[in-house]
Amino acid sequence: MEDGEDQRARKVLKPLKGDENKDTEDNMSLAQIDQTDNHHHDGDYSESSLLIHQLGRDISIYCLLRCSRSDYGAIASLNAGFRSVIRSGELYRLRRAMGIVEHWVYFSCNLLEWEAFDPIHHRWMHLPRMTSNGCFMCSDKESLAVGTEILVFGKEITSHVIYRYSILTNTWSSGMKMNTPRCLFGSASLGEIAILAGGCDPHGETLSAAELYNSETGKWVTIPSMIKARKMCSAVFMEEKFYVIGGIGVGSSKTLTCGEVYDLKTKMWSEIPNMFPARNGGAGATEAPAAAEALAVVNNELYAADYAQQEVRKYDKDKNLWVTLGQLPKRAVSMNGWGLAFRACGNQLIVIGGHRALAEGMIELNSWVPNGGPPQWNLLERKSSGSFVYNCAVMGC
Repeated sequence: MEDGEDQRARKVLKPLKGDENKDTEDNMSLAQIDQTDNHHHDGDYSESSLLIHQLGRDISIYCLLRCSRSDYGAIASLNAGFRSVIRSGELYRLRRAMGIVEHWVYFSCNLLEWEAFDPIHHRWMHLPRMTSNGCFMCSDKESLAVGTEILVFGKEITSHVIYRYSILTNTWSSGMKMNTPRCLFGSASLGEIAILAGGCDPHGETLSAAELYNSETGKWVTIPSMIKARKMCSAVFMEEKFYVIGGIGVGSSKTLTCGEVYDLKTKMWSEIPNMFPARNGGAGATEAPAAAEALAVVNNELYAADYAQQEVRKYDKDKNLWVTLGQLPKRAVSMNGWGLAFRACGNQLIVIGGHRALAEGMIELNSWVPNGGPPQWNLLERKSSGSFVYNCAVMGC
């Protein structure tokens, strides 16, 4: 093991041996994992619960933490004990505590159909098809990955709706409701939590309200409102703080040039003047954009994709200005910012999009690891698909 790794592993796995001071199920021992799936295997559960019984349960769990999560489906098929551990979600909580994270890209190029791509092993996976009515299928949708879930926000006939996909069960479900239903909001996630801010309510009013979602508890909590109401804004987490940038304010079609940052510790918002990325050499955007600004954070550095100029820019936090680094991939085609995804995926930036050649659509995934120089894009994968990216989210767990 690397220096300090053994000590960190022992600290993380300590609850597995029993913690007399634990008072909530958040600290639940893996020895007490829900056995719902085991009622068909009553005769062999006592043995299978040992997992790799020659090693003991704690070391077995440590081995599972080191496995790629792309193998968890096969591992879960071994017996009831493995399946219970995989589907409980505890492995992902322990992985998060140990800093073991794999990032997968989830996107939709066809209505109600989602695909996942594992950039480490170059594996493609199809998610189950979403079941919804025609109104939701044709409505504008927004997506967000948080914890082990993907949330897709849309609208049905009379109300806003949220569909949730869980990698633990490989199923979609609906029925979740925010405290303040909205669309056209800014959102970002950090581990098991996500924050949504701004947007429009069901009556079309621009909001300043914000709320926090915890994927482990499934609860929505209202947090202090932003300083300024805004819709069609962008949001990111950087240095464990939540940033909202740009968007359209109340009573104007012009884009707000200021940003705001929410401190999770102090629970307060602060305004950052002139933070919005300048376009076309101007001091800031003046007209409403066709799509929210595409932002991504890698190693606590903020990057933006300017679709109009096909450029990548980096934010200088000290000087509060944007520096042009270079070009987006040549085949990154969008419609005024729609249909192209610009995301952070671990330590790299990825661009997902494509062009329509003849009658067949082609989607491409390009990546670049920022190193201080101009972008050098690497083609990760290319496949036949719809060439327009409706929604995209990156899940790290």
